[in-house]
Amino acid sequence: MSAVSTPPGTPSVPASAPARRDAEATKAAILRAARHLLARHAHADITLKDVAERAGVSAPLILKYFGNKDSLFARVMSFDTDAAALLDAPLDDLGRHMVRHVLESQRDRGADPLLRIAFAPLHGDHGDILRANFRAHVVDALAVRLTGPDPGLRAELAVAQLIGLGVMYGIARGPRLRDSEAADIADRYGPAVQAQLTP
Repeated sequence: MSAVSTPPGTPSVPASAPARRDAEATKAAILRAARHLLARHAHADITLKDVAERAGVSAPLILKYFGNKDSLFARVMSFDTDAAALLDAPLDDLGRHMVRHVLESQRDRGADPLLRIAFAPLHGDHGDILRANFRAHVVDALAVRLTGPDPGLRAELAVAQLIGLGVMYGIARGPRLRDSEAADIADRYGPAVQAQLTP
């Protein structure tokens, strides 16, 4: 029986190294799945099993990362991270940036940063939490950046335009809108949003 030797300098590799799950990517997949379900079903009707199946993970893994269903949906009902990205541009180019961000979020990640507010009526008392978070994280955060008269009203009008765009893209699925480049739509639609931000 002859011995098999490894040539000198060859690194030793285990026969089967377990695949290491990327925790951040997994958390993001779970949040995407929960958002998708929250936009289509009442909070009370969604189970952790539903979220796990959509995310391609196990329900115990969701518990490991988020604790329980209420903690998971508290994250989903928060708009703080989405608002930070949505508002991340100088004020004089913010309208165009927000339009592009809404479209690219839906196209590239399948998740509109604002649209889940439209489904607040499905969620009973949880809908009130969703509305309060939306006002604080999105509308009020935008309003404090605006100068001139009626900043709160102008912020609401600008955000309403973005929600309408999201509805046309993601729910009505307007074919011409969906076939257009995000930059082209931002050039056309951004100035209308910008008119509320810098009147």
